[in-house]
Amino acid sequence: MPVFFVCAGLIGLLAVILTVNIARLRGKKKINLGDGGDKEMLAAVRAHANLIEFAPLCLLLIYFVSDFYGFRVVAGLSVVLLVARVLHAGGMLGLIPLGRFLGALGTTLVLAVTSVMVVLVGFGLKQY
Repeated sequence: MPVFFVCAGLIGLLAVILTVNIARLRGKKKINLGDGGDKEMLAAVRAHANLIEFAPLCLLLIYFVSDFYGFRVVAGLSVVLLVARVLHAGGMLGLIPLGRFLGALGTTLVLAVTSVMVVLVGFGLKQY
């Protein structure tokens, strides 16, 4: 479980970095609200928003299955999610070629796998 917590914390720090990047661009470009039609600002806002849209659900699902699947499965899913989110953000900001695609693919795989795992766990649980 320590790998899960480290990855979750690093994803949180990635959110902080992306937030600070938006604030920096807002000051530099004098854009107070929205993206102001600026492509760089739009990419920064979407990189942050996409992280916020997907990371919490994926982390929650990984946490749900942590009691039912082994350490290696939980650690593997956590690391794949972290790497995927870094790749996606880097790709959106133009820093990592193919990063957006690979990050979206990795995140979607983690979301799909953990969703199926939760469903399977749910079928195995007994109601009181």
